[in-house]
Amino acid sequence: MKAALQKVPRDLFVPPEHLSKAYEDIPLPIGCGQTISQPYVVGLMTELLTLEPTDKVLEIGTGSGYQTAILAELAAEVYSIETIQPLAARAKEVLDRLGYKNISLRVADGYFGWEEKSPFDAIMITAAAEEIPEPLQNQLANGGRMVLPLGSPGQTQILWRLTKQNNFFIRESKGFVRFVPFTRR
Repeated sequence: MKAALQKVPRDLFVPPEHLSKAYEDIPLPIGCGQTISQPYVVGLMTELLTLEPTDKVLEIGTGSGYQTAILAELAAEVYSIETIQPLAARAKEVLDRLGYKNISLRVADGYFGWEEKSPFDAIMITAAAEEIPEPLQNQLANGGRMVLPLGSPGQTQILWRLTKQNNFFIRESKGFVRFVPFTRR
């Protein structure tokens, strides 16, 4: 995971006006009221997914595409959904320029996931939801892991790792975080 963080050039995913801060361990605005997460949080959330090279991953909230690229370095297939079209277009441009062939991106309401590509070995939600969307719970494979911040927008949230065992979820609290709100189309 550390090698993936070192390989992916974060400066390509931040707006020009924040280039000087691209490698600081801070979140940065990327436009449309959204942010690129700080590298520590990207690393933590990725590590919590315990990805295997054969895994199929669903990411909700493409944003800048930085987290998407990190996931693509570690998993066989990454499906990423963004609700904000300009962000999705910019992320796709950067990801294509970097040559990623194992990423599929679409503009849609992430609440509903990507049912036709399910089940997923891992699901990452990169925005604060107040509850876990039921369609995403159903699209997670048995033994699959989901990492997401849960809590009210504008407040401190709790980062959770859920592991699906049959139709039950083992929930593990992994600390406090602060994310932009989970937006719907």
